[in-house]
Amino acid sequence: MATWEQFEKEAGDLAAIVRARFEAAETHVLATLRRDGSPRVSGTEVDFQGPDLSFGSMLNAVKARDLRRDGRCAIHAHPAKDGDAKVAGVAVEITDPEEKRRYTTGSEPPGGFHAFRLDLREAVLTGVEGNEMVIRLWRPGRPVETFRRT
Repeated sequence: MATWEQFEKEAGDLAAIVRARFEAAETHVLATLRRDGSPRVSGTEVDFQGPDLSFGSMLNAVKARDLRRDGRCAIHAHPAKDGDAKVAGVAVEITDPEEKRRYTTGSEPPGGFHAFRLDLREAVLTGVEGNEMVIRLWRPGRPVETFRRT
């Protein structure tokens, strides 16, 4: 499992930029998989708790049901003119009450909630430099790869 902390250790500069993009706005776009395999997008908030990127859901929301069935997901930071940040991996539900308490921020919906942490599989930062699109990709255990397209 790759935590956010591992991302910071392996690619600190990129991790700092991606995190800043997520912290620049309150809501982001979460992509999950429906039962039939087609994509579903939902709004979500993220938080950086301990070593993890975490996020939640109202109890029994369709996005939570998607993630409980198949944890593969991607989160796209709220778009901005200075580039796009995306992370992808597998959502792991936090069910232990004591552990879940550590992921509680105080802004959860009333009546209970689902809490997830992301087993990070990749992080991508896309931006424009001059007349080139520049894509920076990190995957656990590998150096950052940079792709340029004109």
